[in-house]
Parts: sequence; C-alpha cells; structure tokens
Amino acid sequence: MDKDLAAQVADTARRVVASGAISANGHGNVSIRVPGASEMYFTAGPSLIDHPASAVARVGLDGTLLEGELPPIQAAVVAMHTAMYADNSDVGCVLHTHSPYATAYAVARRRIECWIEAMAMFGLQDGVPVAGYGPRGSEEAIAHIRSAVTAGVPAVLLANHGVLVFHRNADLAILVGGVVEEAAQAGINSAKLGGPVEVPAELRAAALQRAMAFDRQGTARA
Repeated sequence: MDKDLAAQVADTARRVVASGAISANGHGNVSIRVPGASEMYFTAGPSLIDHPASAVARVGLDGTLLEGELPPIQAAVVAMHTAMYADNSDVGCVLHTHSPYATAYAVARRRIECWIEAMAMFGLQDGVPVAGYGPRGSEEAIAHIRSAVTAGVPAVLLANHGVLVFHRNADLAILVGGVVEEAAQAGINSAKLGGPVEVPAELRAAALQRAMAFDRQGTARA
C-alpha cells in the first residue's frame, strides 16, 4: 500500500466533508486512480467523516481487492467508480455522496439544469443528467449510469440514490460536487419565487470562455 496515496484519499474525504456537499452522516466514497496502473485507492469506511488512511483499500479496476478490507456495503459501489475510470482515461478521481439538495433531485428523478453560472463554467452547461434506478452496484445500475453520462459531463444524479462526480483530479471533483449541490439548493429555494430560470443557451459558452480567459491571465498581483 502506498501510504502517501492512501493519505491523499483520506485527505480528499476530509475536504469533501469540509465542502458541505455531503449528508449529515457523511455517507459516500472517494477513489483516486493510481498513476500508471489499472488500480484505484478507495475509501472502505462507512462514512467520509474522519475517514482514516488505514481504512483505504487498494482495488484493481476490474473490481479485485488487492490490499486492505472492503466491507459489503462499500464493495457494492466499487463498480460505479471503476466504470468511470474505464470509460474516461482522463478521470483521476471519483466521488459519490448523498449531498442533500442534489439527492433531492435524484429522488425526484429530475435533472439539475444550468441555472447558476458556475455550472456553465465547469462542464455542466447542459445540466446534470439522471441515471435510471438500479439496485446498488448492480449491472443494471452501472448500465444506467453509463447511458446517462455524455462526453465531457463530470457529474450524474443516481435516481433514488445520490450523486456521482468524476474529474481529472480531486480538486476539480470536489469543486464540481460543490457546484452541483449549490445549483440544487438554488433550484429548490427559488421554487418559492416562481422557480429557477436557466442561463440562456447562447450565453453559457460565453461564461465558460470568460472564465478560461481569466484563467489564462493567471493570478493578479499588485
């Protein structure tokens, strides 16, 4: 077991909890792809809250446990993670949570549309799709996830379950998870005011391009 990588996974879990995009009991899982290998390091504990590096498991991308322990309830969702790595060679981190507002949309089986600017900026200009329900970790569930995810979309809602986010690295995955939860919260809160309004389609690309332009400029210093 690579202790540095296990510590990185545990730190990612800590940062997900700190972001607030998680349920009260901290249920969820985090994985990080092992560079140059068909493996991932995966949180095998029951909660991401105070998840220790000692409870991180080393798992092959074929689902085989290579090191550590993998309780049944965690083993059941390993395939969600391995499928995202198999289908997206650039994905380096996968997060699964039951963040409350986004999970409300998953339970309602309703998409989260692009009604906050940040979604357009971080690859969700067409919203967050909903994957049809299948029993936890089943072939049916994985097939629904793969069917719902389109190229370039870094998140999907899992009907009657929760949220799955995947990106190049942990920093971006945590960021996108927070954006999805923020958009869901805004959508639910704005229902009291007549409902959310999407960013006009022709302006979503402009929001992304403007963000990229500022990124190219780098950090401004006086």
